[in-house]
Amino acid sequence: MRVFVTGATGFIGLAVVRELIGNGHHVLGLCRSADKAHALASAGAEVHSGSTEDLDSLRSAADRCDGVIHLAFNHDFSTFKSNCEHDRHVILALGSALAGSSRPLLVTSGTGIARATSGQHATEDGPTLSAAESPRAASEEAASSAAATGVNVSVVRLPQVHDTRRQGLVSYLIAVAREKGLCAYLGDGLNRWPAAHVLDVARLYRLALEQGQPGARYHAVAEPGIALREMVGVIAQHLKLPIRSVAQPEAEAYFGWMSPFAALDMPASSDWTRRELGWQPMGPGMMEDLQRLDLSGQ
Repeated sequence: MRVFVTGATGFIGLAVVRELIGNGHHVLGLCRSADKAHALASAGAEVHSGSTEDLDSLRSAADRCDGVIHLAFNHDFSTFKSNCEHDRHVILALGSALAGSSRPLLVTSGTGIARATSGQHATEDGPTLSAAESPRAASEEAASSAAATGVNVSVVRLPQVHDTRRQGLVSYLIAVAREKGLCAYLGDGLNRWPAAHVLDVARLYRLALEQGQPGARYHAVAEPGIALREMVGVIAQHLKLPIRSVAQPEAEAYFGWMSPFAALDMPASSDWTRRELGWQPMGPGMMEDLQRLDLSGQ
């Protein structure tokens, strides 16, 4: 299968590209940087120069492929809402090139927009937040709109994706701890974040591309929920910094833009995803990777 991958040079994107190529697929990878194009080509992919700002270029690339995996997203949280709305337009543009065909479009979202009752794990088929409640939900709203026009679209929801170099939002916690000289969590720190190793996530994208069903929501969750206090404790050991709880009035001063996320309890299940796709995570867990942190690039 010839697959167009946006975000192909990113942390998750490059792992997906290698997983696809290693399993016999041909990859056309979106790349906006000449410096990163070399890494993409070295992985065996064909480079499509451009960015998500050029919707016509995206449509052209998608039109030439048998399927699309959309991973690109602007993670500048100072403009988070507008970034999410831009993602909506990108998804609709990609979908317009695939409408009326069976060619799959995989859209990326986050497990945090799955609405779960208190204490329960969010599931793939459960209710979700709207974009009015969580801007990131714009991606899934766009997927639903694309489906209504005849696009074979499904969604992969990501948890905290990690290896020893990067750990999703936890990487930001490490940076903040270094800046503040203190490792902190909010309240009792027992709120849980789901996680998965980057190579397991890459394999899930491939399986969803090959076997996925239209309209499905897949959870790339290896561990349903790890207490923030546990993760921060390991970071404190590595950085040799004190650790303590901060109260809500202090949260914004310490966590900055991440303060709304710091108290979220968002455990998620992947039971259905595993049964449907035969996906079995095999990589190290989040705590294992945190114990072996490579802080050289952070």
